[in-house]
Amino acid sequence: MSELLSRSHALALDAADPLRGFRDEFLIPRHDGGEQTYFVGNSLGLQPRGAQAAVQEVMGQWATLAVEGHFTGPTQWLGYHRLVSGQLAQVVGALPSEVVAMNTLSVNLHLMMVSFYRPTAQRPVILMEAGAFPTDRHAVEAQIRFHGFDPADCLVEVQPDEADGTISLHAIEQAIGSHGARLALVLWPGVQYRTGQAFDLQAITTLARAQGANIGFDLAHSVGNLPLQLHEVAPDFAVWCHYKYLNSGPGAVAGAFVHERHHRDTTLPRFAGWWGHEEATRFQMAPQFVPSVGAEGWQLSNPPILGLAPLRASLDLFQRAGMDALRGKSLALTGLLDALVQARLPHVLERITPADSERRGCQLSLRVIGGRERGRALFEHLRAAGVLGDWREPDVIRISPTPLYNRYQDLHRFVDEVDAWAGR
Repeated sequence: MSELLSRSHALALDAADPLRGFRDEFLIPRHDGGEQTYFVGNSLGLQPRGAQAAVQEVMGQWATLAVEGHFTGPTQWLGYHRLVSGQLAQVVGALPSEVVAMNTLSVNLHLMMVSFYRPTAQRPVILMEAGAFPTDRHAVEAQIRFHGFDPADCLVEVQPDEADGTISLHAIEQAIGSHGARLALVLWPGVQYRTGQAFDLQAITTLARAQGANIGFDLAHSVGNLPLQLHEVAPDFAVWCHYKYLNSGPGAVAGAFVHERHHRDTTLPRFAGWWGHEEATRFQMAPQFVPSVGAEGWQLSNPPILGLAPLRASLDLFQRAGMDALRGKSLALTGLLDALVQARLPHVLERITPADSERRGCQLSLRVIGGRERGRALFEHLRAAGVLGDWREPDVIRISPTPLYNRYQDLHRFVDEVDAWAGR
């Protein structure tokens, strides 16, 4: 075996890793007296050690200030959502006014489609990828029906055209072009949840714009994973969650982006709520809705402060690490994992995530050769051994080495356990 694929080389990479100290900022689950080898940051990120203190700060304010906590001190609740806006904007490459932490992803997706899916008899179609995450598929179909159209006619799903179920930019271009005159909205993922394929957001935005369609992105598997430049790419909207790579806890408050060009457009329909009303006159309780300028104008209710607190702790870590450094380590981790799988496990695992590192993020989706029964047996073996990935039907194990807390030696632990299982 090449020295580059040896365990000693992995240990040397860990020792030289400038981000190695961030692992100590997280609580690693235990297994049989040691640390679990955790590869599920694409599903639920680990808890930052600072999250409890952030939550306890709010609990202390509630205990000592009660309602006055809304208006007292530098972390008062009235503007608490803005405590994350600046750092969140850096993570997604946006202006602070273009992002807001609110609701959950599915709620935000519906709210954005209220404004940016405006179907007509001539343009009723939403275009998305086949095999999209269920919440997107359900929301799109519901919105089409809500407007009185039939999803059988108005929902276009782009089928995979590449080996292993991935979708080429050419296929996306062909679909957008062929349906262009009827397209109202293109809704696309930044990273496809099952295959781990990352897409060229700028190219897709340009294609949609050329046909006169609105464009929105589901970035659930992209935010905190890939460097993004949402302001420059300039989709109409984007939505995402914070419980994956942003490590903000189960069911965490989600995020949304609305491009600056829409901020003062009062003709856009929206489902209004009082926390989206401009702050200067909000407490006058007038019947007329005057939206805040920016993404904040799409808020409904006052934000859950206890839910936002862990996000503050996580974003502090991202600011210190920097997305460019995290992306560099991510490329190295997935590159090494891919090489180890190809060298040692070609008879067991088949990568379905694109080989081109620019077309993937932290996640490698690995099909277990031999079908579902064999795949489940391997998954259960790994879990029992304290090596945790996640399972996607019918035969895929997703492994996501996350650069804030995964190490190069973790990759050898995974490969060794698979090898041991296959050889027994």
